[in-house]
Amino acid sequence: MSRRVRGRVVRRGKETLDCPDIDGNLSLDEGMLDWTNLPDDTSIQLFSCLNHRDRASLSSTCRTWWAIGKSPCLWKALDLRHHKCDAAAATSLASRCESLHKVRFRGPEAADAIIHLEAKNLREISGDCCRKMSNVVLSVLVARHAALESLIIGPDFCEKISSDAIKAIAICCPKLQKLRLSGIHEVNARAINALSQHCPNLADVGFIDCRRVDETALGNVTSVSFLSVAGTTNIKWNLVSQQWTKLPHLIALDVSRTDIAPVTVTSLFASSCSLKVLCALNCPSLEQDTSFATIKYHKGKVLLAIFTDILRGAARLFVDMPKNDQNVFLDWRNTKDRKTNEILNWLEWIISNSLLRVSEINPAGLDYFWLNQGTSLLINFLQSPQEEVQERAAMALATFVVIDEENASIHTGRAEAVIRYGGIRLLLNVACSWQEGLQAEAAKAIANLSVNANVAKAVADEGGVNILVNLARSANRFVAEEAVGGLWNLSVGEDHKGSFAEAGRVKALVDLIIKWSRSSGGEGVLERAAGALANLAADDKCSMGIASVGGLHALVTLARTSKVDGVLEQAARALANLAAHGESNNNNVAVRREAGALEALVQLTRSVHNGVRQEAAGALWNLSFDDKNREGIAAAGGVEALVALASFCANTPHSLQERVAGALWGLSVSETNSIAIGQEGGVAPLILLARSAAEDVHETAVGALWNLAFNPGNALRIVDEGGVLVLVRVCTTSASKMARFMSSLALAYMFDGRMHEIALAGTSAGGTSKIVKLDNLRTLALKCIDDFVMSFSNPQAFAAAAASSAPTALVQVTEAVSIQEACQLRCSGAEIGRFVAMLRNPSPKLKGCAAFALLQFTIIGGRHAPLHAKLLQDTGAQRLLRAAAAAASAPPEAKIFARMVLRNLEQHQAGSSST
Repeated sequence: MSRRVRGRVVRRGKETLDCPDIDGNLSLDEGMLDWTNLPDDTSIQLFSCLNHRDRASLSSTCRTWWAIGKSPCLWKALDLRHHKCDAAAATSLASRCESLHKVRFRGPEAADAIIHLEAKNLREISGDCCRKMSNVVLSVLVARHAALESLIIGPDFCEKISSDAIKAIAICCPKLQKLRLSGIHEVNARAINALSQHCPNLADVGFIDCRRVDETALGNVTSVSFLSVAGTTNIKWNLVSQQWTKLPHLIALDVSRTDIAPVTVTSLFASSCSLKVLCALNCPSLEQDTSFATIKYHKGKVLLAIFTDILRGAARLFVDMPKNDQNVFLDWRNTKDRKTNEILNWLEWIISNSLLRVSEINPAGLDYFWLNQGTSLLINFLQSPQEEVQERAAMALATFVVIDEENASIHTGRAEAVIRYGGIRLLLNVACSWQEGLQAEAAKAIANLSVNANVAKAVADEGGVNILVNLARSANRFVAEEAVGGLWNLSVGEDHKGSFAEAGRVKALVDLIIKWSRSSGGEGVLERAAGALANLAADDKCSMGIASVGGLHALVTLARTSKVDGVLEQAARALANLAAHGESNNNNVAVRREAGALEALVQLTRSVHNGVRQEAAGALWNLSFDDKNREGIAAAGGVEALVALASFCANTPHSLQERVAGALWGLSVSETNSIAIGQEGGVAPLILLARSAAEDVHETAVGALWNLAFNPGNALRIVDEGGVLVLVRVCTTSASKMARFMSSLALAYMFDGRMHEIALAGTSAGGTSKIVKLDNLRTLALKCIDDFVMSFSNPQAFAAAAASSAPTALVQVTEAVSIQEACQLRCSGAEIGRFVAMLRNPSPKLKGCAAFALLQFTIIGGRHAPLHAKLLQDTGAQRLLRAAAAAASAPPEAKIFARMVLRNLEQHQAGSSST
């Protein structure tokens, strides 16, 4: 292999790095390319595209890169949020942090650990998830970093931090220029006055989402240019009008999400000479005053609110800005005016933060705002040079579309607005960043938006599947988790499932399961990867692909070893879908051959989690269509486990009830299992499920009872448990033709005479009443069966068929009586023999039912019709069918059904001869 690497110029801030050409053919196979001999500038550029963990790993490969990896320019900023940061980790990084200027962390434990970095020149600290941070931790943190210029703690509510800590900040950090704190219970006058006294350069102050801030004391911080009290409550606005208007340098004020009144806004604009912009997003008092929006403010002053055009308002702040309002936050980046940069930097941060907060609260009545400018703003902020702004924009995009997180329901209009404003491509670009914080937030936004089918298609069309697959391979758990979440949602769409089968994408999901199964803390990745495989397994092509790359083994291993309900549920669902393709592929058999698979699924039916039990039962249902699988499930204790589950699922979701009944239906195809189910007490819970008003539930329960009724002992149990009346009710009232059909067959099995023989043999002299009861039930059952069969009668079509032997007449009857779902049923030789024997029964109603059933099972085009036709031919049923068709005493319908079955047999025989 040969490769030519061409030079390019890479700009990083004001520094330009020239990457020289590496000319000639470089054979990697022959080992001619020595990466350690790259120019230092090129190596540094390579290192700069890695996070700190990967830099450290790369540095350990050789002495050359060890020296390069310690270059001070690579360690100006450190983002520890997505990594475990304790004292040991910080100590290991300390030798590289002498020139560290900026650090971002997550949680109070990381705040403690930052001290061990020994970064004495640290200028910027930003921390989130600090709800539990105490005064002591914050005070020690600032005491060790006297050169601090910027401190941001939030956006979580830091209720354990008090004014004492703020006073410590003021005393310890005299160079402080920016202070933004969130969720403080109270910021009193002593703390604010300390800031005014000790921090003469403090220009940017934010007390956000606080409960109480001393308004008068804030008027003493004369150095402040940018002030935010967004979300802060209990503000005395009359004092604000008096005190803050005297601040000589105040350029921008943020009062978003407060109860500020129109009169205060008017007063601030009229009285403050320096104030240029007031942000008041989601302020109910302003929005409810319809006349306020029409007020014209003083020249050069701008109000940014939900009812104003925010982009146009921002553009009006600057005389020399381009007039393309939609690109104001993009255009200003090309300006060289420092003051302009400061204002717009602040605006981006403040607006993105407020939009994130508003999206989390999701108040009613903001659809127009989100659709007409909110989405556009967020997408604009995705292109910000400020990483924090990009992250908040992605977080807000992930949040504002969600209507119901529990049911994965999203707002269609908002999701499609993201497409309309070009947000998908931008999110994918952000996801390709080397910064892990941006990767995680962009991947989460893509994942949430992809619940919408149109967004999912747009993501797939833009190459998003490959991007997410690459992110899913990240060693960072948070990035991998969000990326796999995106793949999970994308795997739902039928239009692009095929794309997963390409380029090793299915294997990548399987590899993730193998990788994260070996480490702790990867449960989120495992659940989502298994969920994606479960969706893909529903596709026949993808299903075979999963099995071919070791997916079956990986999923079974999860089902056997995981202790997390979400992981188990998705693993069981994936196995259920793999086994659902029946004869189209061999996965159904492959699951049985995987060591411990059936035992694991049986064990999962005993879980206390409904979702796990449901998917495990569904998997066993799909697997039970194979004869050997039925034996294996029974051997693994499946009969006992499923009967026990059926006995306790009366108040569980209908989906669980359906799958349990379905699994018992599948197992009961085997007469041995059918008898075992009866002996284990499975009849009573199935009768209870057959009473369900949910069509899917009572249909599958009746299917199981039909199989069980084949055994006379079970038939008696059904009688004793009151099942006859339940079957009669289903047969007469269910909206499902399939349920009515199977209930009529179950009743026919029960009252064809064999159950009476067993009942008589076991009845003592005093058991006459039981025989009378059976006779009465038989009369009721036969009437029900006859009514069901006759409900398919079409007098005109039947009369034409009786008077003519023309095929077209019989075709019309077939179309009238066909039950489409019945074509999927597969009967054993014994069951077909049972219906053939029923043709000899003296009861005309049972004869009609037998002929009707055989017609359903042999209709041309039915999935198992050729098998049923062969079984009928092997039993010599033609003679009995001809006799039934010619019997003078038989009902006309029974005669016609028998003729139609004979015609079906002839066609099947002709078809098999031609092949």
